[in-house]
Amino acid sequence: MQQKKTLATEADVALLVEAFYTKAKPDPVIGHFFTEVKQIDWAHHIPVIVSFWDSMLFGSRSYRGNPMEKHMALDTLSRIEPAHFARWLSLWKETVDEYFEGDKAEESKRRAEGIAGLMQVKVQAQRGSV
Repeated sequence: MQQKKTLATEADVALLVEAFYTKAKPDPVIGHFFTEVKQIDWAHHIPVIVSFWDSMLFGSRSYRGNPMEKHMALDTLSRIEPAHFARWLSLWKETVDEYFEGDKAEESKRRAEGIAGLMQVKVQAQRGSV
């Protein structure tokens, strides 16, 4: 088992995001979103997600985008169900705990909980209005 470190830099965020997707892509519950539903340009996607989390955790303001819009569009291609949000959150927390400890690691898990909850509500609301 590797030694945990404090989540403190953009390089740490990059490690976390890359490790998360290493687990998520082959995952039997959510992997299909990354491998079948949408063709993802990983060389572009990873830096965007790193920028998102760096902005969330460290206020870098480097992220430019609308993750809610992207996920709502994805839901029209393949429904994102509560079990998918739960699995995403579980893998995120597992990955954080595997590599990091400390305040920012805990904050990243709390923020992920909020993101998953909000996205789930918005996706459900979008379906209700269709």
